[in-house]
Amino acid sequence: MSSETQAPIQGIIFAFDFGGSRTGVAIGETLTGSVRPLVTLPCRDGEPNWQQLDQLVKEWQPKQMVVGLPTALDGGKTPITKAARRFSRALEARYPLPVHLHDERLSSQEAESRFKQARQQGKAKRHQAQKLDAMAACVILESWLMEAYAGNESL
Repeated sequence: MSSETQAPIQGIIFAFDFGGSRTGVAIGETLTGSVRPLVTLPCRDGEPNWQQLDQLVKEWQPKQMVVGLPTALDGGKTPITKAARRFSRALEARYPLPVHLHDERLSSQEAESRFKQARQQGKAKRHQAQKLDAMAACVILESWLMEAYAGNESL
């Protein structure tokens, strides 16, 4: 069942920055609290490449998933809010894992800022901009982990 932030299960977590043409995927580990971009999946008609995602789930065996929920700055719905909820329900139906929704306000801007900084430091190149979606998924997962583990010393 989709939920807003809940206490996380120990292990690997996937996070998604859902988009109509691309969906960024990040991976995190609850024991270490580490988060990193994994991949940006192409989407067609709002559907990710499910075969590629199936392979990632098989390879990494996540214990839960987090989907960024796009909302307006005032907390209201955006045109893609409904599609992100539909995507989270599709994940639940496809994989027997908890799927959490998390407010992703300003995650794309934070990802852009990080990417720009990485470019200035020579750690990223302009043509790698497709990685921005996976970086946004990192921001979502970091935020979710901080909320989910608030007061928990194991992170």
